[in-house]
Amino acid sequence: MSFASEDMAISLAIVLLLVLSTPCSSWKTQNKIKTAVYHSPMIELMPGSVFYKYYYDIDFPRGHVALKSFNAELVDESGNPVPLYETYLHHWVVVRYHQPKSELGSNSIVESQIDVINSGICQQNVLGQYFGLGSETRGTATDIPDPFGIEVGNPADIPEGYEEKWKLNVHAIDTRGVVDKTGCTECRCDLYNVTVNEKGKPLSPGYAGGMHCCYDQTLCRLKTGFKGPKRSLYMRYVVKWIDWDEFVVPLKIYILDVTDTLKISDTSLTDSPNHDCQIEYDVDPCKTNPNNGNGCVHVKRTSLPFQKGGYVIYAVAHQHAGGIGSTLYGEEGRVICTSMANYGSGDNAGNESGYIVGTSTCYPKPGSVKIINGEKLTLEFNYSNNIRHTGVMGLFYLLVAEQLPHEHYLTHFSPSPSPSSGI
Repeated sequence: MSFASEDMAISLAIVLLLVLSTPCSSWKTQNKIKTAVYHSPMIELMPGSVFYKYYYDIDFPRGHVALKSFNAELVDESGNPVPLYETYLHHWVVVRYHQPKSELGSNSIVESQIDVINSGICQQNVLGQYFGLGSETRGTATDIPDPFGIEVGNPADIPEGYEEKWKLNVHAIDTRGVVDKTGCTECRCDLYNVTVNEKGKPLSPGYAGGMHCCYDQTLCRLKTGFKGPKRSLYMRYVVKWIDWDEFVVPLKIYILDVTDTLKISDTSLTDSPNHDCQIEYDVDPCKTNPNNGNGCVHVKRTSLPFQKGGYVIYAVAHQHAGGIGSTLYGEEGRVICTSMANYGSGDNAGNESGYIVGTSTCYPKPGSVKIINGEKLTLEFNYSNNIRHTGVMGLFYLLVAEQLPHEHYLTHFSPSPSPSSGI
């Protein structure tokens, strides 16, 4: 062995010693967190009306950065938070896309736009957003711990002749003066008096409620004689990020859907599983028979293969009113994360009685919760079914690191062999 190779071995040993002796809590990136507050264009709503639109090329951090959090809420013209019992925030999602430079300035979809979706696991572009929540948005943490981050804006990932952009989808329902607030927020078709979906096609037989009945400019039934003013609202969103550097450990975004009907063989896993995420489903009311043993809790489960594993850094569920909580299980019943719905108990925005105003999150100690390649996961969602619920959701967000910090640092900072080292 030459002196050069001995020096490289010593350097590698020093790097390994430094990395392994550093506690995870002290790993920090070299860049400071930046914060920006943005507002969507104006959202106009009349009592009972529905707003459902995409805003393209929204204000967003530019350049090669690591996203650290994204929070959003509806506010009025004075910047005051709007309570859910006045305007229900069904959902908002943020999607990354690439647009040809020749078409810059377009504020609508064009055929040449390329959506840059998350890592899965639904079919095609379904549930491909980077961030998204609903009524629970004010009370749900989205912060990503150091030294992890979601990498965006890498020039190497942007096709030549394109620029990276972001779009925002907002689905809001004005429930002032409606005959049934719960029915309107659950998009019951009879309350909206619709027989066709947003594309003008007849609703499927038995479709009682969901997003196909509360699309843009539909109107939920108002109480006789009720009149109210038009309101101008905005989606206020707060983004935190840092400039990208080699100290950031990248995360992958996964969204699991309890309606996914993928069938899994007990003996083998297909390389290209055919997922079929339906996004929403109905919860039928419980039977009055006291011997049924379910305690008026509707349980829905699905089992899915997780093709590419890693370490869980963050996890949270998304449910609608009536939701109790959700648990994601690994093989042999080990709990990966349990995320519970929190209900409000007052009148103030962020604590509205009867609404989900927050959802508990999971922040496992890095390295303590690992999903192995191809592991079969079981997703379970629980809803109270004392009454029927239509158009509910059961989504589960995961942020996964393929490497722990010490593995990432060894990959990026290990000394390269010298040409003269002979190895």
